[in-house]
Amino acid sequence: MTRVGTHNLHKIISPKSIAIIGASDNPDKVGHVIIKNNIDSGYGGKIYPININSSGTIMGYKSYKSILEVKKQIDLAVIAIPAEFVPDALEQCGRAKVGGVVIISGGFAEIGRIDLQEKVVEISEKYNLPVIGPNCLGVTDTRSRVDTLFLPTFKIDRPSIGGVSFAAQSGAVGSSVLDLIDSEGFGLARFFSYGNAAVVDEVDILDFLAKDKETKVAVFYIEGVKRGRELIKIARRCTKKKPIVIIKGGITEQGSKAASSHTASLAGSSEAYRAVFKQFGFIEAKDLKDLLNLSKIFTTQPLCTGKRVAIITNGGGAGVLVTDAIYNNGLELAELTERSNSELKKVMPKIVNVRMPLDMAGDADYSRFSSALDIVSKDENVDAIIAIALFQTPGADSKVASTLIDYGTKIKKPLIVLSIGGSYTKAHKSMIENGGVPVYDSPADAVSSLAALIRYSRYVNEENY
Repeated sequence: MTRVGTHNLHKIISPKSIAIIGASDNPDKVGHVIIKNNIDSGYGGKIYPININSSGTIMGYKSYKSILEVKKQIDLAVIAIPAEFVPDALEQCGRAKVGGVVIISGGFAEIGRIDLQEKVVEISEKYNLPVIGPNCLGVTDTRSRVDTLFLPTFKIDRPSIGGVSFAAQSGAVGSSVLDLIDSEGFGLARFFSYGNAAVVDEVDILDFLAKDKETKVAVFYIEGVKRGRELIKIARRCTKKKPIVIIKGGITEQGSKAASSHTASLAGSSEAYRAVFKQFGFIEAKDLKDLLNLSKIFTTQPLCTGKRVAIITNGGGAGVLVTDAIYNNGLELAELTERSNSELKKVMPKIVNVRMPLDMAGDADYSRFSSALDIVSKDENVDAIIAIALFQTPGADSKVASTLIDYGTKIKKPLIVLSIGGSYTKAHKSMIENGGVPVYDSPADAVSSLAALIRYSRYVNEENY
């Protein structure tokens, strides 16, 4: 089967004009929500509502009964009409020389209507037309401001501009992660929900994101891969250039059956997928929380092949838990040089035992954090730093958060923060993460994310991965 060129995905993700087939003045209709989302997002391109029953205008825009009536070039057409009418609409898109199509409509192979899905593929090949979907949530881009999602903005947060691109076979997973990305303090570049993957699939999207200068980290939720050999071919080329974080749905027999009925996907052997992921440098996430944890460390922190980790803390027990997690993940506690130990003794109170983990005591303030970070970050025996900031203690406040941001964004070594607590802690966690430093709320999450960064760094440098 002839594959559609992935370079055409630019017209889908960064269109200068959009036609919405199924546009409506009725707020309950998907076509209404999609137009409103583009208005709300600040999309600056042309919008062409298409509805066979059009009476002249829809939501204040001139409307058309057919896309063929529009005499301007259309980069992207979004189809949101009943499945049985989709092939005819897609045929018209091809005749109109549209740059790309997103089919929101469900009711294809996922419910046994393989015939309708085959028609979509046939028409796509006839016109060399890239098609996302059917049965998908759509696409969005934080720079072009295009937003074809059929979920209104008051129900799902749209993340700020960033370097993480996310592709999901499942619209439900995609919408949930989009909602969470904004709260986790790192921004989004591109988002693809590709549903049944009748034409454009995860291999095409990976190829596009691998070459995309706006994407620093590519994140995928997949249920199955139809073109395994081509996926491996692209992985060989791209995983050493940028991190690819992936979570696999359908790893059990029951989950595999659920995936088949959900997106008509063949989930396949979880062991085979994991072997491929490890061999070709994909970073596998265990669950959605892990996916977010990995995304934020890879988008903010430098690569690091060393495994010697220094711990700076204002709470002794938390330092012990992180130490356990370090060794459970195959890393080791750093041993500071004599020079560093001597310098620390000069600036720390006598109650502080200068050793790893460095417990600066419960009254540690921003100046103590700053002194410790300054000395430890320069130590040649330290490859990475975990700073534990417990904001319940007397000395921990916004100045500590500012200090962590300052060092976390200027030193050349990974620095991640562990902070556990309620509303006061969460406010400072948000502050630190918005400043570009990842914060975790459990020792296990913090250390496993750092360990993944180190494993990937070694893969990139062809060390023991």
